Amino acid sequence: MATTFFPRFRKKSRTINALLIRELMARFGHHNIGFMWQVIEPLMLTLGVMISWSLIYGERNHGVRVIPLVLTGYTFMTLWRHMVARLMHTFRHGSGLLFHRHVKPADILVARGLLESIGTMISFFVAYIPLQMLDLIPPVDDYLILLGAWTLMCAFTFGFSLIITALAHFSDAFERVVQPIMYIILPLTGVFYMVYWLPAALRPLVLWSPLVNLSEMLRAGYFGAEVPTSWDVSYILVWTVAVNAIGWVLVLKAQRHIELE
Repeated sequence: MATTFFPRFRKKSRTINALLIRELMARFGHHNIGFMWQVIEPLMLTLGVMISWSLIYGERNHGVRVIPLVLTGYTFMTLWRHMVARLMHTFRHGSGLLFHRHVKPADILVARGLLESIGTMISFFVAYIPLQMLDLIPPVDDYLILLGAWTLMCAFTFGFSLIITALAHFSDAFERVVQPIMYIILPLTGVFYMVYWLPAALRPLVLWSPLVNLSEMLRAGYFGAEVPTSWDVSYILVWTVAVNAIGWVLVLKAQRHIELE
């Protein structure tokens, strides 16, 4: 079994790598800074919000440093919104790639998910490193928790995006309500607040949201004991496995109805 697995894995890796490069070229072209826009786009959003919040709240909000609060929150929000938007039309706009014998719908989805995950993470560090060197923000407290939270964020967001992608393929009407749904969900992401800021009666309710748990875990990795956080990694894992399982089942059903261009 191992003798067939590794050659298949290498072939699949080459396919996804080729799709990553194609996606970058198709989206950003060969001119000027090209693929760097994948990093600069989320970076510009995050820096803009950092400046706005710093002017409004000053250095701290509820005892938490504003700049790293925004850096962690809006990096997650950018990943959340961009991955859903990029994957949603995969079956419709990427069907022409399926004429290639080695390309499957899952390959295109994985390539786009990886591109958003890697690009947004790079934008985080492109902002973090100079800000930290200028002593405008404290250093990351625990990289293991921070990167673990980021990995789980990417996996959860990818699974959720699979569900949206499949449902949008089944129904044009559903596609039209995706953006309103994303805005409605925003308060349940935890990007705008810390759980301990909320009244005690509300805290258990918002912690039902896996997105809030993810935001809290990311900030636990960044701030450490300086800021109280509430999160449950086992709860996050259950949700992550569940949304990916549901997502792939729906994608397998949806791909049977893809019309090749």
